[in-house]
Order: sequence, then structure tokens, then C-alpha cells
Amino acid sequence: MLKLREDTRESIAKLTLMDDIFMNKVFENDTQRTALLLRIILNNDKIKVIKAVTQQKLKNLSGHDLQLDILAQEENGRLFNVEVQNRSSGAAARRARYHLSLLDTHSLPKGEVYDKLPDNYVIFITQYDVLKGGLPIYHINRKIEENNVAFADGSHIIYVNNKIKDNTPLGRLMHDFNCSNPNDMYYPELAEKARYFKETEKGLTNMGDVFEKLLAKREKEAAMKAAKEKNIEFAKGLLADGMSIEFTVRHSKLSEAEVRELASKLTA
Repeated sequence: MLKLREDTRESIAKLTLMDDIFMNKVFENDTQRTALLLRIILNNDKIKVIKAVTQQKLKNLSGHDLQLDILAQEENGRLFNVEVQNRSSGAAARRARYHLSLLDTHSLPKGEVYDKLPDNYVIFITQYDVLKGGLPIYHINRKIEENNVAFADGSHIIYVNNKIKDNTPLGRLMHDFNCSNPNDMYYPELAEKARYFKETEKGLTNMGDVFEKLLAKREKEAAMKAAKEKNIEFAKGLLADGMSIEFTVRHSKLSEAEVRELASKLTA
């Protein structure tokens, strides 16, 4: 008998590939299934993945770091970043641009000529039709405006609309991404891996450990948020009573910048 809480088992049974926690486990270090995913989305049966990792962190020494859902690489160096987004705001155009910029930064070793920079791909699988064109897939590539000729810089951004689940290879893939029951999936490779994490003792235990750690993390974040909100309300009360910025900082556990921002709003 599995030593998992009943509510944890029930929650795992409801997970789909549109849930980060489940998608990350299914594609983790799995070049075969990652290649399947990319071949369908890019309509290219020749893609050969040699490396596939999930939750890969890309460092930016002078700015914002990224943690990628899936980062895959081909033999020729091409990189593919696949992101699952259940909120439209998570797939904003400028985010796609930033993801691609960091992929490029990590693709060209120091001292190499620019011709060695490989084609790189950022792919968003979105729960909603973010670009609102009613299309199953959107390919965004640069063009020269004056003559409409492709600007072949090797950068590719793709949005896949999870809302469309028609009887095409891509539509069936999007159907599978929404299946909580492996028996309802079209692609046996995905069904097999989903079944492992949902129905086998080893897979369930593995998934359960990750799930319960995530729950603990979210509970901690919720507690920290509640404490922060309490400190903000306390600081507002002190400021309203005429206390100084310095006094409020000492007693509210907020930074001076946060207290000054609150003070400016109260006097606006």
C-alpha cells in the first residue's frame, strides 16, 4: 500500500500535461518523448534530441534569470525551449523575446564567430488563444518590412493554441495534453509515461514526493504573503497615526523603500 495521503493520490490522478509539475516529470531527461513533442509541433520527423532537461535554470549575470519548463538540444546545437502556460500573461510577446535572447546567449561560446550561432526555438503551449487569431499554431519569424523577405537570423518563436483539439497530429497532441486519464490519450508514448506516474507504485511515490514538496512550498509562500500583508496594514496604521518613516521601518519589518511608498500613497 502506498504511503501517500489519499488527497495527494486523488490530485495526481487529476493532473494533465498542462500542469507544470506533471509535464516536468513526463519529459524529464526523456529525449524520445521530447523529440516526439517537437516533431509534431514543428512538423519535422527528422528532429533528433540528444539532451532534454526540465526546470533548467539559465543564468543572466546582469539581469533576470530564467527557469525553463523544457530545454532540449539537437546534435547540431539547436536549442528548443518549450513552455506550458495556463495564464495568458505568462506567454506575453516580450517574455518570448527574452527567453529567446537568453537561449542565444547560452548558445555561442566565447570567441566563436556569429555564424556558429544555431537556430533556436521558443515554443509556448498556451491554455488560451493568446494571439486571438483562432489558429492552432502561430509561427513568428522576422521579415524585412520593405520587401517582405525573411530575415534569416535563425530565431523562431511559436505559439501552440491548446484550445484546438482537431483530428490532426497537433490537435491530437493538444488533446493528450489535457487528458488526466492515460487510457484516453492518442499517443502511446505519452500514455505509457503518464500511466507510470499515475498507476505504478514507484511512479506514484516519485510523483507524490514532488507534489507534496510543491504543496509545502505553496503553503510557505502563502504564509509569507499573509505575514507581509499584515505588516503592510500595521505600517499603514502607524503612518496614519503620524509616526515617522524611521519609526515605522523599525516596527513594521518593512524596508525603508516600502514604507516610503506607502507614505506617498497615503498623502496622495
